[in-house]
Amino acid sequence: MRSKYLFFLFGVVAVPVAAQERTPPPASDDLVIPELPVEDRFITVLASGARETLDTTGVPISVFGRDEMESMQGPDLTRLLERAPGVSISRNGGLGSFTGVRVRGAEAEQLLVLVDGVRVADVASPGGGFDFGNLPMGHLAKVELLRSSNSTIWGSQALGGVLAATTGGKGFSASAEYGAHDAFYGTAGFGAAAGPVDFGLHGGHFDGRGFSAAAAGSEPDGFRQTDLTARARARAGEGFSLIANGRYLDARIELDGFPAPDFILADTAEFQDTRQVSGAGGVEYMSRAVELRASYSFADTERANFDPAIGNVPIFATDGTSERAELRGRWRFAEGLALDFGAEREWLRFSSLSDPLHRTATWGTYLQVDYGAGPLQLAAGMRRDEHRDFGGEWSFGADLSWRIAHGWRVTASYGEGFKAPTLFQLHSEYGNATLQPERSRSYDVGIGFDRGRAAFKLTAFRRDTMELIGFVSCFGVTTGICSARQFGTYDNVGKAVAQGIEAEGELRLGRLALRAAYTFLEAEDRTPSAPSRGNHLPRRPEHALTLSGDWAPIAGFSIGADLRVVSDSFDDAANRVPLDGYEVMTLRASWDVSAEISLFGRVENVWDESYQTAAGYATAGRGAHLGARVRW
Repeated sequence: MRSKYLFFLFGVVAVPVAAQERTPPPASDDLVIPELPVEDRFITVLASGARETLDTTGVPISVFGRDEMESMQGPDLTRLLERAPGVSISRNGGLGSFTGVRVRGAEAEQLLVLVDGVRVADVASPGGGFDFGNLPMGHLAKVELLRSSNSTIWGSQALGGVLAATTGGKGFSASAEYGAHDAFYGTAGFGAAAGPVDFGLHGGHFDGRGFSAAAAGSEPDGFRQTDLTARARARAGEGFSLIANGRYLDARIELDGFPAPDFILADTAEFQDTRQVSGAGGVEYMSRAVELRASYSFADTERANFDPAIGNVPIFATDGTSERAELRGRWRFAEGLALDFGAEREWLRFSSLSDPLHRTATWGTYLQVDYGAGPLQLAAGMRRDEHRDFGGEWSFGADLSWRIAHGWRVTASYGEGFKAPTLFQLHSEYGNATLQPERSRSYDVGIGFDRGRAAFKLTAFRRDTMELIGFVSCFGVTTGICSARQFGTYDNVGKAVAQGIEAEGELRLGRLALRAAYTFLEAEDRTPSAPSRGNHLPRRPEHALTLSGDWAPIAGFSIGADLRVVSDSFDDAANRVPLDGYEVMTLRASWDVSAEISLFGRVENVWDESYQTAAGYATAGRGAHLGARVRW
């Protein structure tokens, strides 16, 4: 299976494609879209599936560009995502360990993740989520985060939001850094054009000795990863382009486990190998009235766990594959009116050491009407999905953006989300073929100001989630759903509510830039008759604040700081395992030696805070990193 995808991936390099995406000409004289949206923080595709500016949608979206990522330094994408309101992070050890991103109190598995437009979730994992431990920041060009339910446009798994990461860049660039825990991180890439063809190739490598993932351990758990991405675009005629992209990743992370006889988290010699291959190819058509994109994409994730104490064969292994054919488009059929539309077909496969090959398939189609006139922008849409195993699902959504005065804007949105049961939940030895999808309804309303040197926004939000899928223990039970399931099974047993306030702001005073993002979150279990009803959902702190500042006292030199403050939370649904709050600061500096060469460095966790984001798992102490970057 893997050779098929490797052939496709490296075929992308042979038929070069663009590192940058070109936007269509504007539909009217007052709609201006920059030529290179992959680098523009005000262009998004997450609200409607088509490119549009942030001020034309009422859906809550955060966008980060390449310049901001370079100022943050290093491979850890979570440090960037913490600058967005509504985000909380948990990690089972050091870099490369399983990393979950929760948005507005949703489960980590309820966030849909796209890399270069390809859905990259591990469909063989029990929850079908994405591990952010395998997505380094070094050669990303843009990251977009939608923080509300939006299955109307994106279908299954968009219950807790959507994150889209885009790789690429123009010209040549390379960087290398070395620091704490013998960690080396290097990246290199280029983007160029040859006649009608644009193409790019980017790669990165991380290798570090690490520290013990178990907080009570002492043996370092290392991590190494190599990844390669390629993108290309060939203009094939009036408005037509052929597009392709591919990504390959190979990683090994050393793990700690729960050895006998105590069965508590401790040092072990276990490790996990991960290989991911993904890619897409298709055709685009762009004109003033019509945008169309037809594509085929795939993503394959293989994981194998080893325990040298037992032998040199895997103790557990999984292989999950998704293939997808889709058509997306926008038709501007009248002044101020547009129709977004799409149709998709997806095929999923899953197997493991203990489970034979299982398959399923889904299809979906959607329509959304967009209206814009003067200060008012409106959108409303609907979607229908059909799943081979559980049947159909409707999704609805609407949003509003209204410029009420110069610099002032009011937004509001309503979105519905659903997440189909995973193949593991349906068909593994613990499976339940009668499962229904998880469902959500999300609401938010906000007011923002953006004028000159200052910008801020205040948003109130709520999401109600029903039919949550949970594991049901069958220990000592042989009747009902536990009949013939001695080890347990999955069932739709949960309900949750997450609501709160987000505040974000930015202020520029000459050479000084200040930024803040704060979230107040109430995330509660509302499962009827459950012992946990009324409890806080695990790993969702009530308060989270990120403060950032950058100062450039002289041209070419800058210093910066990031402070992350998180309140107490719990690690379990019973609220019996507390996680203490923490405050972590990073100091950064960079110096442009010349137009082509930069030196940079940072100190993470400046005051050596000891804290945990997952009970029993250690986090990094104080550590320094130095690096250099060259580009032309």
